[in-house]
Order: sequence, then C-alpha cells, then structure tokens
Amino acid sequence: MRRTINPAAIAPPLARYSHAVLTRIAGAELLVTSGQLGVAPDGAVPADPEAQCVLVFESLAAILREAGMSFADVIRFNGFVTDRAIFPVYGRVRARYVEGEDFASTLVVVSGFTRPEFMVEVEVTALRLAPS
Repeated sequence: MRRTINPAAIAPPLARYSHAVLTRIAGAELLVTSGQLGVAPDGAVPADPEAQCVLVFESLAAILREAGMSFADVIRFNGFVTDRAIFPVYGRVRARYVEGEDFASTLVVVSGFTRPEFMVEVEVTALRLAPS
C-alpha cells in the first residue's frame, strides 16, 4: 500500500511530485513528506521568515491530518534555512506546533531554494502503529 497525500487546503506541489507518501511497513504506517515551503494556498510568499515558517508548519499539519496523524507522530524534522538568523525564528515557530523532544532533528543553512523568495523548507518523517 502506498498513498499520496496532497491536501487541497495547501498550495499544490511546484512540480511533478506529491507533498507526501504514506505507506504501511511492519505493522506501522510511515509518512514521508516532501520539503514544505513558505507559500500560501493562493501562491503568495510572505517576505517575513516567521510568516514563511508558519505557512510551512501549517502545510505540514494539513499533510499529517490527511494521513490521520499529528505532530506527535513525527520522528524526524529536516529543516533548511537561507540565513543563520532564521534559526531562532524556526525554533520558536516549531515549538508552537511540537511538544517534547522525542524526535530527531536537523537544521541546515543553504544558499537558496528553487525561487529566491523562499527562506525556509522543512520535511518530516512520521510513524505510527497501524490500526488493526
């Protein structure tokens, strides 16, 4: 079983891929997302890094919901930002959505993304026991 996740409530993928793929393995469901960017459903990209972070986490929340999951199921965050000054902004926004520290996390400074206005991209991996 492999199901693509592309919530109608968020901006569509920028190319030919899915926002996430949900699969069942060894009695669990595994969700792997594509990197989510700070783009609104109407395609607008705010100039503020915090607003972009919020859009990223709202998109991730929508993907998780459509997969029947929540941030409590996330086992790994991979974050990418274009400036070290965004590190604390990213951390504050993530803390609004995620509790605890029972997940792995990476945050990397990159030179840029597909469009110059993007400042933040985050992908997650989530896992939960499959319903019997």
